[in-house]
Amino acid sequence: MAVYNELNKGKIFLGKLRHGGDLLDELTSVCKANDIKLGRIEALGAVQKACIGFYDQVKREYKYFELEGRLEITNLIGNVSLKDGEPIVHAHITFADNTGRAFGGHLAAGTIIFATEFLIETLDGPQYNRGYDEQTGLPLWNM
Repeated sequence: MAVYNELNKGKIFLGKLRHGGDLLDELTSVCKANDIKLGRIEALGAVQKACIGFYDQVKREYKYFELEGRLEITNLIGNVSLKDGEPIVHAHITFADNTGRAFGGHLAAGTIIFATEFLIETLDGPQYNRGYDEQTGLPLWNM
């Protein structure tokens, strides 16, 4: 059975991120600067290079790979919660190259921004804290 809470919408932050910055770091910095502890994130734009991950469910570890060259962000969706008392951004992202081929996975450090616009919607409700999940080996919400 699913475990969930009812939440209320809070503030919405809409903006653009710094050219040349690391996408994951920049989104996390916005959350920390605004004391965002729970929310949802969307973004679009373009990157100079990307780093994404795929979780190997058997080995219980992320495999990361870089995508060189200029790519469009066709979709970024994620959430903000807490891990070890600090805001953490968990996002999945899809990119397209100049031929329209798509690549996607878990957003990782090393994705360098060309231009990115973002939306962060805060949520009001109980804290969502990430901790080790025995069943999957992932840092999931402890509820």
